Amino acid sequence: MNTFGDLFRVTTFGESHGPAVGCVIDGCPAGIKLSVKELEIALEKRKPRSEFGTTRREVDKVEILSGVFEGKTLGTPIAVLVRNKDARSKDYAKIKDVFRPGHADFTYFAKYGHRDHRGGGRASGRETVARVLAGAVAKKLLPKVKFEGMVTAIGGVEAKKKSYKFAQSNPLFFADKDKLPEVEEFLKVLKKRDDSVGGLLELRIKNVPVGLGEPVFDKLEAKLAQACLSIGGVRAIEFGDGIEGAFLLGSEFNDSILNLKGKTKTNHAGGIVGGISNGNNILIRLFVKPTPSIAVEQKTINRQGKKVKLKIQGRHDTCIVPRVLPVAEAMCALVLGDCILK
Repeated sequence: MNTFGDLFRVTTFGESHGPAVGCVIDGCPAGIKLSVKELEIALEKRKPRSEFGTTRREVDKVEILSGVFEGKTLGTPIAVLVRNKDARSKDYAKIKDVFRPGHADFTYFAKYGHRDHRGGGRASGRETVARVLAGAVAKKLLPKVKFEGMVTAIGGVEAKKKSYKFAQSNPLFFADKDKLPEVEEFLKVLKKRDDSVGGLLELRIKNVPVGLGEPVFDKLEAKLAQACLSIGGVRAIEFGDGIEGAFLLGSEFNDSILNLKGKTKTNHAGGIVGGISNGNNILIRLFVKPTPSIAVEQKTINRQGKKVKLKIQGRHDTCIVPRVLPVAEAMCALVLGDCILK
């Protein structure tokens, strides 16, 4: 499926090396102020910001094709387009018949019998441009909700002191000032080795109204999990102290309720109880795998099933974790915006 949401519905389109990527948003109410500049600002956070990101440099100029007139939404479908300007398809010519380990090359070919080998096609991180665009619109439905995201681990280097303010001041969005030099040195070594690494990011969503989410199958954490796990590279998710909670007693994990606004003494549950938001901060942690495109020699097979050795050339991130962060914020905004409309 390329469509996400129930009332606030987003359909994304486009491939990494195709003419453009974009989305169509249906269900956005009329009368909401929306500009090209706002959307381009949202995309800035997604771009590679450090020496450890891809050297592909897309301008990401936004075109609003429909749904907005005189700076306000019309209530009709909003179509947004971003043209690809810096794709280098020749880098992939040598591997068009080879399945890259860790990529969707094999699974796409096995399912469809035909695939776009240029940059991974639809399975590329370039696809997330559309998600960020749609998330920026969804945030318009959540004027009081605040998203605070930070990278809390890259490889084996973990943040001991977590500062959202500091995370916004460095290109890796890393949360610990004291550990940042260690992270940078680690990534420099990996870059020289043509290898990659994954990590952990943390998202705190503040000022979420009480009552979002549905019982049983459409629990809020279930919808958020679907949204976040649909992001390429995200392999696991945790809400609140979900993992640690498996090793605690009920008397230790339960959050004492303090008032009818839902305020609790602790927040082990991560802001969601019974599948419904309780008014506390929603706490999400995402575990992101290493970038699969690496120049280290790997063993794989080609379309004929023959074993081959592969060194992937091209422009790739040493670590994609910082670039996943704004995408995760966007996907969570889509879920919450949909819940607000419901």
